[in-house]
Amino acid sequence: MSATSLELLLILLLIGLNGVFAGSEIALVSSRKARLEQQARQGKVTARLALTLTAHPNDFLSAVQIGITLVGILSGALGGATVARRLGHLLARVPGVAPYSQLLSLALVVGSITYLSLVLGELVPKRLALNSPERIACRVARPMHCLARLTAPLVRLLSLSTDGVLNLLGVRPSQEPSITEEEIKVLMEQGTAAGTFEESEGAMVGRIFHLGDRSIKALMTPRTDIDWLDLEGDDETNRQIVINSPHSRFPVCRGSIDNCLGVIRLRSLLPDYLMGQAVDLMELIQPPLYVAENVRALKVLEMFQASGTHIALIMDEYGGVEGLVTLNDLVEAIVGELPTVDDATEPMVIQRQDGSWLLDGLLPLEELKGIMQWESLPRESTGEYHTLAGFVLTLLGHIPTSGVSLEWEGWRLEVVDMDGWRIDKVLLTPLPPPPEQEP
Repeated sequence: MSATSLELLLILLLIGLNGVFAGSEIALVSSRKARLEQQARQGKVTARLALTLTAHPNDFLSAVQIGITLVGILSGALGGATVARRLGHLLARVPGVAPYSQLLSLALVVGSITYLSLVLGELVPKRLALNSPERIACRVARPMHCLARLTAPLVRLLSLSTDGVLNLLGVRPSQEPSITEEEIKVLMEQGTAAGTFEESEGAMVGRIFHLGDRSIKALMTPRTDIDWLDLEGDDETNRQIVINSPHSRFPVCRGSIDNCLGVIRLRSLLPDYLMGQAVDLMELIQPPLYVAENVRALKVLEMFQASGTHIALIMDEYGGVEGLVTLNDLVEAIVGELPTVDDATEPMVIQRQDGSWLLDGLLPLEELKGIMQWESLPRESTGEYHTLAGFVLTLLGHIPTSGVSLEWEGWRLEVVDMDGWRIDKVLLTPLPPPPEQEP
């Protein structure tokens, strides 16, 4: 084998080594940590090494960069010093080319090495690494770990030098978290589009994230709609409340719902009610769970888990009962509404053929925004209101009567029914577009 062939083979080997470095870097950077952790728990040593490298990316990235830089310098020097010179001697024999032989040979060698370095040393290895990053990361973890240890002193010097330059430039480490809720939502959307996740799974994950941001007031049953039993009332009145209510748990109060003494379960009442006997409510009640009105919904779910209680009273700052929330309310906030037979007879959302919407006043804001495709609502972030009725009251600034309407963002909102002082039904009608002005 001639000297030129050996030089060309050495250049190809250097380009291949550059590809190994480049592919290893991409594989380790793009590997999903969750998969590597799973393989490490299964006893795969290389997965554990890969996790160690990804946990300290500066060390192995510096080591890889050292290798890539040295390979590039060696291949360039070898090509320019030897191959280009030999090729120049051959071109000097060609008539008309001899005056430009050295320049032309250098251009051909540099162009060829650049092309091969880009294709074989960069693009192909990186594409292979992106196709199966975890598998390749595990394969290169051991040699990359050894390389990082061998180059540790030089890496330390480079790291100190880099940090010094960044400090001079005023660059500080990023305080942003390594992963955010929005990134997880995007991954869920991509997984759903790829068929990895069911659409309902993605929707539930989104609701769980939102549950941590929602106030418990957005999910509670307001005090005006609570069915409660009165210790000062007669037994027959309490019996009728239980019979006519769809609920399985009831607050037990004395004279007023603000004086709640406990909670009673329906199954505790049934034996005496079925026998037609009087019930001593005080013997059957359980201590209630009290929750402040500003507590987040996810925190209340944790409180339910810790206490074993499935019903909580929401208290305002003055010590009065503002509403009631159950475990079922929180479950619906995660999995979606679980309609009952009673709910099916009177839906909260009705879309009419003319494009208008008849909505229940108690419709939560998140459902309202999803239906109407609204990004945000006025003063929503203040937590002053949590339902469509509250939104209308905020826009109006007073308690309306049936027939009162207003316009907002291309929609006409009309109060079509009142339940006492509460807005019961609201009709949302799209306004016609404004006429175009003539030039």
